[in-house]
Amino acid sequence: MYKQRIVIKVGTNVMTNKDNRIVKPVLDHLVQQIAELYDKDIMSILVSSGSVIAGMEVMGESTLTDQATRRQVYSAIGQPRMMRHYYNIFQDYGMKCAQVLATKRDFNPGIHRENMINCYEGLLSQGVVPIVNEDDAVTLTKSMFSDNDELASLVAELTNADKLIILTDTDGLFTGHPDDADTEVISNVTVDQNVEKYIKTIEKGEAEGRGGMESKLKIAKKTASKNIPTYIANGKWKRVILDIVEGKDVGTKVTV
Repeated sequence: MYKQRIVIKVGTNVMTNKDNRIVKPVLDHLVQQIAELYDKDIMSILVSSGSVIAGMEVMGESTLTDQATRRQVYSAIGQPRMMRHYYNIFQDYGMKCAQVLATKRDFNPGIHRENMINCYEGLLSQGVVPIVNEDDAVTLTKSMFSDNDELASLVAELTNADKLIILTDTDGLFTGHPDDADTEVISNVTVDQNVEKYIKTIEKGEAEGRGGMESKLKIAKKTASKNIPTYIANGKWKRVILDIVEGKDVGTKVTV
């Protein structure tokens, strides 16, 4: 029996460089931390972006003009590439991982939801790390998650996780623009605290990614309201996941 189970969401901007290429050492460091948690009887569920970018690495520029179809194709090609990356890295650490693809309707009450619960519980009981992503190849419009932050939140609730950690490429929620000299990270936020006023829009080349700080804060508050403490932190920091689990002051923590 594991002492804790945590859901870790890693965004596209964490795992890619400025040229929108997957940075394998980042994935390795992520898995290394998950392996250290495993040795401490803490089981992780990884919600990972990256399949669309991985598909773009294989195909290059597409002649498809429809954005939704292009996303489906890139994802269908890139998903096995991402899993190959993860499979090899987890194997290096003596661990096993499994792919779990989900659509929004899978979380609705009924047989699909029960099947999802059975799948997660079965994998976790065997010490296998589920790697979760939206099934982009078959989801469009109403069946899509707003982003993988929403998917991670639903997975955390479904699996009764002890924590949700949302890894991004910023240090957390700032009191102003992150580049301003006098700005600082807001360490603790409660679900009823009005901190949305601090969110600043930053234009970034996020390729095919979705989401932003406004979305992350909204999802974090929603998840925390279910008594699941949620953290927004910089996924490129060394030992960021381990520091959070050890209770260090890292990123922005959202609680009831």
